[in-house]
Amino acid sequence: MTDQIALDLRRQLVSDLDLYLANQSRLGDPDLRPNQDVLVDGFLSEQMRLPRYAGVDHIQLAAKAKSELLGFGPLQPLLENPHISEVMVVGHAQIFVEIDGQIQAVPDQFVDGDFCRRAILRMLEPLGRRLDEQAPTADGRLADGSRINAVLPPISPDGPMLTIRKFKPGLKTLDALRDTGMFPDVAQRILESAVHAEHNILVCGGTGAGKTTVLNALAKAMPPSARIITLEDAAELSLGLPHVVRLETRPANMEGQGAVSLRDLLRNALRMRPDHLVVGECRGPEALDMLQAMNTGHRGCMTTVHANGPRDALRRLEMLTLLAGVEIPIRAIREQIAGAIDTIAHVSRQGDGQRRLTAIARVAGLEGDQVLLETLWSQEGEAAVWPAV
Repeated sequence: MTDQIALDLRRQLVSDLDLYLANQSRLGDPDLRPNQDVLVDGFLSEQMRLPRYAGVDHIQLAAKAKSELLGFGPLQPLLENPHISEVMVVGHAQIFVEIDGQIQAVPDQFVDGDFCRRAILRMLEPLGRRLDEQAPTADGRLADGSRINAVLPPISPDGPMLTIRKFKPGLKTLDALRDTGMFPDVAQRILESAVHAEHNILVCGGTGAGKTTVLNALAKAMPPSARIITLEDAAELSLGLPHVVRLETRPANMEGQGAVSLRDLLRNALRMRPDHLVVGECRGPEALDMLQAMNTGHRGCMTTVHANGPRDALRRLEMLTLLAGVEIPIRAIREQIAGAIDTIAHVSRQGDGQRRLTAIARVAGLEGDQVLLETLWSQEGEAAVWPAV
C-alpha cells in the first residue's frame, strides 16, 4: 500500500471519527471527557471491519486516527523521541526535526490544516495562551519544559506553523560540555575562573547555537550557598542548586491585561535580595535595568544575547538599551556596558551541526568612545592568561 493511499484512508477515518464525536455532543463536556476513549475505541473497532480498511495495519491506523483527534497527531512520537532536539511544522503537510544538529524531513504529516491547528491549540490550552486570527502568534512552555512557538494564518499564508525546542532533562555541566567537544580544557578553566570571580558574564550567539545550554552550565558552577534568581520568558534553566528562585514572564490575557514583562520581573527581582541574577535572554528594554543592576553592586550576573560575536554583542546591548526610551548619550551607554560586563563567551553552530564555543573575551574598559575587548581564548588562536581579580 502506498503512502498516499494510507494517508487517504487515515484522512477518511479521522473525518468520520470527528463527525461521530460531534454527533455525540460530548466532546465539549468536561464531565464526559473520560468517556472519549471508550467512544473512540468503539467507533474505530466498528470501522476497521469495513472493506476499505482490509489489508491495512489496523492497530497503527487506529492509533494515528485517535492521536489526530485527541492528541498531537504525528507530533506525538517526535516529542517522545529523546534524540530529537527540535520539531518544526510547516503547514500541515511538512514536518521537520533536528537530530544531532542536522535538519531532516519526516515522512508523516497531519491529515489537513484544521487538525494541525487543533493539535497546536491542544498544546496551548493548558498554558492559557490565546491563538486565533486576532492573536495569530503565541509562545509558551510545555509541561516537560519544551519551548513552543506557534503561528496561524493570516500571517502564515501556507497554514499553521509550529516550532518546538525540546527540553532535555539534566542540562549539562561545564565538564559534560567539555567532554562533548564543545570547548577544550583551557576554555573551561577561563569560564570557571570568571564564575568563581563573580564576573558578570554575557553569552552570545545565533539562534539554536547553544547559548542557554552554556548559560545553564555556567550558572550550575555558582556556589551552592548563593541565592540565585532566574528570569526567563519560558522557564527552562535547571541549575540543580539548593537556593534558586525561578521567575517567568506572562503574556496579556484576552482583554490585553495582566502582562508581566521581563523588565517587570527584573525590577521585582532586585527587591528579592539576590546574590546573583540569571536572565535567560536579554532582547528588549530590560537591558538598561540589567546594566544598572550590574553597575550597582550585583556581581556574578549572567545573561544571553543574539549576536555574531563579542563585539557584535556589545553593539546589540547598546541598541537594546536605547529601546528603554530613556534619553542617554551613546558614551554614557558604553560606560554602563564597560562597567557592567566582564566576560563575553560566543557560541555558534558549526557546518557539521555541532555547537561549539568559539571565543571568550574580556571587557577591558573604555578608551575614548569605544569599549575595549581583549580576547582570552578563541577557536583559532592561543589562550591568554586569565588576569588577576
